[in-house]
Amino acid sequence: MKKVIWLVLLGVLLSPSAWALSLDEARQQGRVGETLSGYIAAIKQDTDTLALVAKINQGREQQYRQLASRNNLSTAEVARIAGEKLVQRAQSGEYVRGINGQWLKKE
Repeated sequence: MKKVIWLVLLGVLLSPSAWALSLDEARQQGRVGETLSGYIAAIKQDTDTLALVAKINQGREQQYRQLASRNNLSTAEVARIAGEKLVQRAQSGEYVRGINGQWLKKE
């Protein structure tokens, strides 16, 4: 019985999803930031961060398309509106990219 428990525990610990980086963790660690385009961008260029950015942005793109379709807007318009709101809502200590393209840490 103990052997089975150890095998299950080992499987969970070695599972990629168990170690996957979350968006909140990436924001808090300064690895990603919000942009006015409505998509997150990588600040750190490591594999985990880049994979997270691709995954999150793919999901956002799908949501923006759905909202655009329902509201007779372009996907770009929905993304821009969302981007403005996401930048405004960023928490203290998180990074946002300003209109000049530079990363700023919100205070």
